[in-house]
Amino acid sequence: MNRLDPEENEILEAFEKGELKQSKNAKKEIERHKVVAEATFKKDTRINIRLSSRDLRSLQARALREGIPYQTLVSSVLHKFVDGQLVDRAVNK
Repeated sequence: MNRLDPEENEILEAFEKGELKQSKNAKKEIERHKVVAEATFKKDTRINIRLSSRDLRSLQARALREGIPYQTLVSSVLHKFVDGQLVDRAVNK
């Protein structure tokens, strides 16, 4: 299953053919990207939410199948929803 878009496939193919060259400032760029990534995914706010016991058990079971903590699953779902990557099927019919 290929989850790459056409541009990503093109980059991967160029990499595999050895056509890509490292930037002169590669180390500096990598460090800058690390700082940005850390800031992007920093979890600095706590929330409390009330759920039904059934929903919580379902979330925990799903997280167990995914191999991640259930809080991480909830955070990921919320992030994807606010970022527009997760949509409600009922709304988009």
